[in-house]
Amino acid sequence: MIPIRTAFFDTHGYEAPFFDPPAQQAHIEIKYLTPRLSVDTLALVGGHDAVCVFTNDNLSRATIDGLLENGIRLIALRCAGYNNVDLQAAYGRLHVVRVPAYSPHAVAEHTLALIMALNRKTHKAYYRTRDNNFRINGLMGFDLYGKTAGIVGTGVIGLETIKILRGLGMKVLAYDPYPITEQADSIGFDYVMLDELLARSDVVSLHCPLTPQNVYLINAASLAKMKDGVMIINTGRGKLIDTVALIEAIKSGKVGAAGLDVYEEETDYFFEDFSDSVIDDDVLARLLTMPNVLVTSHQAFFTREAVQNIAETTIRNIDTFFRQDALPNEICYKCCHNGCQRKITGRCF
Repeated sequence: MIPIRTAFFDTHGYEAPFFDPPAQQAHIEIKYLTPRLSVDTLALVGGHDAVCVFTNDNLSRATIDGLLENGIRLIALRCAGYNNVDLQAAYGRLHVVRVPAYSPHAVAEHTLALIMALNRKTHKAYYRTRDNNFRINGLMGFDLYGKTAGIVGTGVIGLETIKILRGLGMKVLAYDPYPITEQADSIGFDYVMLDELLARSDVVSLHCPLTPQNVYLINAASLAKMKDGVMIINTGRGKLIDTVALIEAIKSGKVGAAGLDVYEEETDYFFEDFSDSVIDDDVLARLLTMPNVLVTSHQAFFTREAVQNIAETTIRNIDTFFRQDALPNEICYKCCHNGCQRKITGRCF
């Protein structure tokens, strides 16, 4: 069987043990590459049939043009989000597949971890006790029971988060342009308009994909509509929040706490070690100094089960396209505008 040659960009050390077994079984040759894919690294794709990319690779129009010139036939995302891909530039020219669901439990559970840590200040208590300081001044939180959580986006991750929060006895409001009313009835939450959700919620958690329509969904105007002392959690995409506006709201006390697993300019920092360097992003540096802000490095997905699912689905996506000419997890810019043919023909074009 002729092997399928695939260039893996932005590779991390934890990936090979998960990807190698299914790849070997499917006769897919993987070349693990540390650099991120961009116009500057196109020379590395020569001699390959497909590229596999992650959240911080730059799939611009120029990059896509270069992939085509090098004979690449498939872009395989090993993630669910696709905001880093110019889907319009790829449409009709190059197929793009993704991993639509790997572990909604992983991201939902990390959301809870951020909420609990910020509320009960467990991250601060950890450092205190390691210094033999057992005072509890400044560590007071509040009961989540009976409070209202606002969930923006009710896809599989949003719904899993709602189930967890309902289990804690929280009231849940949700906003989604495409509501799933039967789930609301069975799980026990209410769909409301976004402004009402912002005004009534004690905790606002973002679980929607990033689209051109919702860039800076949380901005100065939307922050002003929220309760004083609101907690904001973002495990979606960084550009859902205007970070400068968020910082001002934290300084004024409008926002009482923020848990961020993503950051709008994370590409230059997340997944890398800067412990011996000075961070020259003044906005990120300011966030990291705030005692009521908890930043994690895009790790909400990072469980063994999730990475296993990502590896198996990614390899299956590549194998299915090249061996069977099928694209069950294809994504294109028309998918987002209800003009895609995949539901009818099994592929976007």
